[in-house]
Parts: sequence; structure tokens; C-alpha cells
Amino acid sequence: MFGLSHFKKRMSTSVDEKASVLDAGYVVIDTELTGLDERKDSIVSLGALRMTGGRIELGESFYRLANPETALTSESVVIHGITPSDVVEKPSIDTVLAEFLQFCNDAIIVGHYISIDMCFINREMKRLFGRVLKNPVLDTLLLYDFVRSAVPSHSSFTSPPRDYKQLYDIARNLGIPVSGAHNAMMDAFITAQVFQRLIPMLAGIGITSVGDLLKLRLKGGDRFRVSCELSNL
Repeated sequence: MFGLSHFKKRMSTSVDEKASVLDAGYVVIDTELTGLDERKDSIVSLGALRMTGGRIELGESFYRLANPETALTSESVVIHGITPSDVVEKPSIDTVLAEFLQFCNDAIIVGHYISIDMCFINREMKRLFGRVLKNPVLDTLLLYDFVRSAVPSHSSFTSPPRDYKQLYDIARNLGIPVSGAHNAMMDAFITAQVFQRLIPMLAGIGITSVGDLLKLRLKGGDRFRVSCELSNL
């Protein structure tokens, strides 16, 4: 396994913006947290899987539990089901993040309401490396909202979900089966399926190159509202 010093030496990424969306490499991620206070809460698990264009690479996944610096609370355990005994012997986020960076490499990062995940990931990045993650970042919520506004007559949008910001509601609206399970790996897989459904819709409105797609990306200054509830994770 690469050490932290390895990543201090290679922190830049390059993306071919002329490449087709269907040829690009993506890593779809999700985190579970001890809470939503960015000043004191911590990442407790990180799930990710690779995609090539619209193909989900099921054999290339990443799932780690981390022993958080912040104590788990009953409120957060209800959400993700991770208990103190599950993580007491797990590595720190320092080790998990190093492995995660190796897994991501130069891929475009994709997530749902990803400003929350990136806030915590980048806090640890700045602590460890003095800088934020340089990979381009896409938010399936923003992509869904963009497509929904551009083609409101599409069959997937004729019956808008109860709360279209919620990952599971959007997934159901796109015909993706979901269960009551809620963990970083499962949510990353559902997010990947949402992104998979959105790619041809985006192509239908002219978003066919990586450059086109990245015009819709999460900007570096975007931050989540602390007032959002844990159920939005």
C-alpha cells in the first residue's frame, strides 16, 4: 500500500475534456458520518465503485470503515447502522483516505449531494496534504435537476418524487429498485445507477463530451447547509 508521502508527490489530475462521456472514467462515492457538524464530526465509512462511461464496474469497488475521532451517537447509528464495536479496531481515516486516493487516481468523482461528502473529505485532505482533492466532482442531484428542467416531459419526470433531493426517491423515479439498507457502499451503487440513467438523457440534450459534462459540475466553493437533516445523507 502507498504511504501518505506518495500522495503528497502526486496531487494533480488531468482530464481530457474532449473525450466522450462514454469513454471517461468515474468513481462514484458515498460516505457515512458521525454527524453533520463539519468542525467536529468525522467520516466513519467510505464506499466507492468505478464506472467507465455508463458501465458500472461491479468488480472494482472500495469499502472501508474508519475508526472516527468523533464518538458515534445513537442518532447517527440509527441512520447507518455502524456501531462503536464495528469500528473500534478499524484504521484511522488517514489510512483509509490514502487507500481511497489510490483507488480514485485521476477519475472524475461522482456523488449525490456530494458537497457534504467533499466537505469532510477535503477537511481531511487539507489536514494531511495541505490541499483539497483536485479531481473534478459531479453531483447527481445537480445533473438530475438540470435534465429535469431541460426535458420536463420525459417519462421519468412526469411523476416527480416526493422530495426530489433524496437519493432513494430519485432512484425510484428512475425505475431503480431500492431497499431499506443504508450504507456507503449501497448508496454509492444506487448513485451509480442514477448516473447511469442520466447519461443518455444528458446526451439527448447535447451533453456528450467530458467538457460539456464538467460545465455542470460542483464548483469548489459550494458548501452544504449545516441545517440539513441527517436523513439527507
